Amino acid sequence: MCGIAGIFAQAGGAPPQRVELERAISALAHRGPDGHGFYQQGMVGLAHARLSIIDLAGGAQPIHNEDETVWVVFNGEIFNYVELREFLQTQGHRFYTHSDTEVLVHLYEHYGLDFAHHLNGQFALALWDQNQQQLILCRDRAGILPLFYAVQNGRVVFASEIKAVLPVIGGIPALNPAALDQVMTFWSTLGDTTMFEGVRQVLPGEMLIAFDGGIRKQRYWDWRYPSDDDYHGTSVEQQAEELRALLSDATRIRLRADVPVGAYLSGGLDSSVLATLIRANGITPETYSIRFNDAQLDEGVHQQRMAEHLGVQHHQVQCSEAAIGREFPRAIWHTETPILRNAPVPMMLLSGLVHARGAKVVLTGEGADEVLGGYDIFKEAKLRRFWARNPKSLWRPLLLKRLYPYLEFNPARAQSYSEAFFGTGLDQPNATFFAHLPRWSTTAQSKQFYAAEFKARLNTDPLALLEQSLPRDYAQWHSFNRAQYVEAKVLMANYLLWSQGDRMLMANSVEGRFPFLDQRVIEFAARIHPNLKMKVLNEKFLLKHAFINQLPASIVSRSKQPYRAPDIPAFFHDGVALDYVDALLADDVIKRYGYFDAQKTGFLLKKIRAGRAIGYKDNMALVAILSTQMWHHLFVENRNYSEFIRS
Repeated sequence: MCGIAGIFAQAGGAPPQRVELERAISALAHRGPDGHGFYQQGMVGLAHARLSIIDLAGGAQPIHNEDETVWVVFNGEIFNYVELREFLQTQGHRFYTHSDTEVLVHLYEHYGLDFAHHLNGQFALALWDQNQQQLILCRDRAGILPLFYAVQNGRVVFASEIKAVLPVIGGIPALNPAALDQVMTFWSTLGDTTMFEGVRQVLPGEMLIAFDGGIRKQRYWDWRYPSDDDYHGTSVEQQAEELRALLSDATRIRLRADVPVGAYLSGGLDSSVLATLIRANGITPETYSIRFNDAQLDEGVHQQRMAEHLGVQHHQVQCSEAAIGREFPRAIWHTETPILRNAPVPMMLLSGLVHARGAKVVLTGEGADEVLGGYDIFKEAKLRRFWARNPKSLWRPLLLKRLYPYLEFNPARAQSYSEAFFGTGLDQPNATFFAHLPRWSTTAQSKQFYAAEFKARLNTDPLALLEQSLPRDYAQWHSFNRAQYVEAKVLMANYLLWSQGDRMLMANSVEGRFPFLDQRVIEFAARIHPNLKMKVLNEKFLLKHAFINQLPASIVSRSKQPYRAPDIPAFFHDGVALDYVDALLADDVIKRYGYFDAQKTGFLLKKIRAGRAIGYKDNMALVAILSTQMWHHLFVENRNYSEFIRS
């Protein structure tokens, strides 16, 4: 992956200057350490920071067509570029590189705005059509790669990260209150909203066309599910075989690179399947995983067992609480958004290990839970609907205790807490967001720390905004598919692939590839009946069935253990806070920034120092407040994260 940036001056806008392009692309040096490239002509300027993966010698960007009327800067990979190139050559197109990027300009020449339909890849691109005088910004279907833009003073400014947009649009950045409120509800912003006022993102599966008279948006892809019983009619064995074949090919084409390709190995089902498929393609990858000191969080035994089964060279990064606290400021600089848990930080440390080993590309199992039904939230919804049929039952809610055997402090441990948590929305089992209401209600309790003045600025309901964005036929889908859609569009696209994915990989100039998010796999899985995604309470049933003979039984049969990382313990040791925690959460700083109530925050800190803050709500509140304060310090006050880092 790489970094892109650029400026398009519409009517009345100032033409781009080279110094602006250089300033923007220099902010993305971590995304593309292997070189910079520029195109500047009249009202458009394009810039590119390169991470060399394919055609190391000849793939420098921007890249153009034969007569130099179409130019592109591109972040990502087109995995079917070999097949596309062969087709385009039969149509008379002439290539001057061997890169996947050049396919884009010729594909656009051939298909016009329909070119994106033919791409199998992960991408964020900007394409300039000189003849039509239009700039096209386009993002991949699942939202693996980011693309942001701002419209100001007759100019469209875009980049792979917001930190490259800011120096061009100028001024002091301001926090978008609605965006923070969305993060405090869903863990992520909604739609094209970002934490920065005036900066938006191109949506997954969306194309933005900018021309002299304005901007037009069009969606070329979205997650779709059957509105009736139009599911795959073949047998379980046939569907398992088809899933196996699709994942095998999705993995095969994601091994295309002119550099070695490794794999993340968490010890869970998804990464084990991918590592197995890589081996089946004749490659023995080096594998990488995270270890924790806390036995509740650590999956090292399973990781090692799978590595030995595959016969691969396995590498581990030991993520101590001290390391997470030390690297937290850097992680927030890369995420460009507040977070509610520390999970992104170890992912950044893991990509650092990959980089230190000299690798540039890793395959990861992200997306399997959304595509094939792996989350506990899907199980919860199933049990809660069963409970809702007899709300007064004493034994039905007890079934929820079976979901969290790996947690010492779990939401089903205490009966009263269980009923309060899982009972949220129980009287409305057909509600639009029934599956998610317990989680969102718990997350939203962090809003009690808002400053009164900040709370008064909020004038939108996050749930109402999300409901307005749903497809017209959403209500006709199976309840399981509705929950999948929300997970894919909200948490996956705007948190998992952002804060835990692209940003933590690119922080160390590492490209991640995601076979489970191949659109062929997504579209096939959408037509699998929900009963084959979760058979009773057995998650990802069809995936397990497809690979049961290729994986150790202990991997297939083990209960899913969601990835988690230490939160409060990363910032407090024996009740003593890290220096930057005390600095950013001091009463005067809390009041000056204006987002949170200093007295309530002080009570939380007192509780933590006394060792009485051990629950989810306290952990989320602390990380949410601290990361928001850190966000303000880094971006609004324009400070450098390195001032906080101590070895």
